[in-house]
Amino acid sequence: MTRNPGTDLRLDWFDGIRINTPAAERRAATLPARRSLKKDHQAAWLLNAIRCIDLTTLAGDDTPDRVARLCAKARQPVAPDLLAALGVTGLTTGAVCVYPTMVAAAKRALGNSGVPVASVATGFPAGLMPLDLRLAEIRYAVDQGADEIDIVITRAHVLRADWTALYDELRAMREASGAAKMKAILATGDLKSLENVAKASHVAMQAGADWIKTSTGKEGVNATLPVSLVMCRAIRDYRARTGHAVGFKPAGGLRTAKDALNWQVLMAEELGRDWLAPDLFRIGASSLLGDIERQISHHVTGRYAGAHRQAIA
Repeated sequence: MTRNPGTDLRLDWFDGIRINTPAAERRAATLPARRSLKKDHQAAWLLNAIRCIDLTTLAGDDTPDRVARLCAKARQPVAPDLLAALGVTGLTTGAVCVYPTMVAAAKRALGNSGVPVASVATGFPAGLMPLDLRLAEIRYAVDQGADEIDIVITRAHVLRADWTALYDELRAMREASGAAKMKAILATGDLKSLENVAKASHVAMQAGADWIKTSTGKEGVNATLPVSLVMCRAIRDYRARTGHAVGFKPAGGLRTAKDALNWQVLMAEELGRDWLAPDLFRIGASSLLGDIERQISHHVTGRYAGAHRQAIA
């Protein structure tokens, strides 16, 4: 993945954006029926979803032991006998996502597996901390070994249409992230309109975000297909203008194998095959993996495995 260097703030690229909300909702509603994925094809798409998951624990009672267990699941997300039956080896999740204080524990547990560690930062999930403290949290996570940083924006900048303030904030966060790739969480459920989502997406990419992400998972409304459609089209427009590909990460509310298929269809339909790989597509999830493994078990054995047969994350 080539880093997105960003651009100067270009208001003219998005100031005239108008979103036809009913049309976006209709287009999103057609996506689940766009491709018929059955049997081996469905299993292949589900395996691909696994390699794009940011396996996440962001609980107040996280411990190094819990994180180590999560990392073990990230390294071996599906039972070896099921993978052997499918002829698949070396499958891992796309990353493990934890709080900054758990980054060192995750790095130890993942060892030389090649699975990146992502850390939320900047006063996650609300982001209502002084900017210098948010930047310090990014630097702390990077010092602990984080490979990727998931930052949250100040929603008030979007609601006031103060695009310069939003750009300056994001640019400072990008600089503080250093070599770690940056995902900009827009908290779309708090942004009130699809036009705000589109404009915030453009500002985040212009400021140098390597991925744009829908949600923290803590809002009242998290990832939805209409919001994701708008963000994907902003990514497409940014690439057409700059030549730089920016990744996309839906998070919050994706719990079933069907969700994993629907969002991959969105990627294929709106952005193309390049966005079906973990360099450009991630799914933020904690419980999704369990349902995917259950469906793969059914595909291989013809029956659904009992919960006790699936290692918990």
